Amino acid sequence: MVTTPARGGLRHRAFALTERTHVSTLTGMEVRFKPETQSRLTELASKSGRPTDELVEDAMAAYLAEVAEVRDMLDSRYDDIKSGRVKPIDGEQAFARLRRKNKVRRGS
Repeated sequence: MVTTPARGGLRHRAFALTERTHVSTLTGMEVRFKPETQSRLTELASKSGRPTDELVEDAMAAYLAEVAEVRDMLDSRYDDIKSGRVKPIDGEQAFARLRRKNKVRRGS
């Protein structure tokens, strides 16, 4: 707060030291499943004794963690290729190499 002189006394003026930012608030979300999926979810909830919303939350958390892990791996591979640490090979050459390895394993 800053105090400035004014007629008839001092006037106080407040100002923010930081910018205001909008903070998102998470709210509930309705998810619709196919009847077969809903049935399986309800059955699992019944057998496990856990509410369906907990099961969905756990499944989504695991899925998002897996997606983040794959994204990190792909970013890392891209960085390896971009930096020259790894040399890309032609797709046809890669498949030919796999076919040869399979032949050797099968003894053909």
